[in-house]
Amino acid sequence: MMVRMALPLLFLLMIHGVSSADWGVSYSHSHICALKDSSVIMSCTYTYPIGYQIKKVFWTKGPVENVEFPDLSEDPEYSQRLQYLGDQQQNCTIRLSHVTQKDSHKYYFRFTTNVTDGKWIGKTGVSLTVTDLQVESPETVTEGDSVRLTCKSSCALTDRATFIWYRNSQPLTERRDRNNQLLLQSVRREDAGRYSCAVQEHTYISPAVQLNVMYAPKSISVSINGSAEIMEGDSVTLNCSSDSNPPAEISWFKEEMFVGSGRIYNISKISSNHSGEYKCKSRNKHGEKYFDSVILNVTYPPRSVSVSISPSGEKVEGDSVTLSCSTDSNPPAEISWFKGGTFVGSGRIYRISKISSDHSGEYKCKSRNKHGEKYSDAVTLNVMCELMMVHSFKQDIL
Repeated sequence: MMVRMALPLLFLLMIHGVSSADWGVSYSHSHICALKDSSVIMSCTYTYPIGYQIKKVFWTKGPVENVEFPDLSEDPEYSQRLQYLGDQQQNCTIRLSHVTQKDSHKYYFRFTTNVTDGKWIGKTGVSLTVTDLQVESPETVTEGDSVRLTCKSSCALTDRATFIWYRNSQPLTERRDRNNQLLLQSVRREDAGRYSCAVQEHTYISPAVQLNVMYAPKSISVSINGSAEIMEGDSVTLNCSSDSNPPAEISWFKEEMFVGSGRIYNISKISSNHSGEYKCKSRNKHGEKYFDSVILNVTYPPRSVSVSISPSGEKVEGDSVTLSCSTDSNPPAEISWFKGGTFVGSGRIYRISKISSDHSGEYKCKSRNKHGEKYSDAVTLNVMCELMMVHSFKQDIL
């Protein structure tokens, strides 16, 4: 009974009169690490006994089972990407283009001759690992710190690589180095962005990784929404904008007194009591900053108009009398004086020197600005003549 023995994975069929030393395949690299979407050259040479003629040469991939070895040039996944650069004498080099992680296998060169059992496969083969690139970076850094980004691959690239770095898809032209690390010293907020890396003369670019730079508030500004002139009864909105990371908490102050929080401070039905200096404070865990104050000037028509007479008491011909008009208004009002219905003067103070009985009567002032006008209540000026005063004095004696 004959025992049928399985052929070894990689084998030589011994032919009568031929030594195994006459057969061989030599690979330039036993392991190749290639970048995704690149082209890979697998170089090799082969030998066979003198007098034999090569009938077929091809590359195959493992694991190779005890079946007929598949010709990769006939495989739809390889046929358009595989190019045989060798010959049918001793060079068996191939180029495999646009490699992906699916191409990570062990590859072998095989040839057959005109002799039935004259076949050979290079048993050591070439192990191909296809890698992508990944940027390794801390998620967040603080302004002023130093940070190191690494362009990582799953294996050490066989071809000598020069790395290129990108920020927000734009190349950092000054960053071309054989070192796969990017060092950013004293990070600025402008360094924030999406970083990716590539290898020079290759089209593949790694997925982008976000670098988040944290910093204290800066560039604070306040704007006032509403009409250029704020009038009593209007609604006014103050906006505080701040450049910070993380976003800042906003607080509002009027003359050092806290009045509200949030980016927007809204005042409905504004009154003169709201006039004053306002400022916002922007604060996060890295620091705080105040904005120079803005003035909120609320305008309104005259109110609380009144007249006072100095000196007080009875007025005698020849005395001097001063009438003062006080009024609350914004902008300040123009003051006009009236005796009865007749205009007699202007200005906050109306002064009468050497008063006479002709000056007796009712006086009032009118306060007027562009928002309105208001009259004071009338006051009576009663001037006594000197003769009456003497007569009154004599009666008092009698």
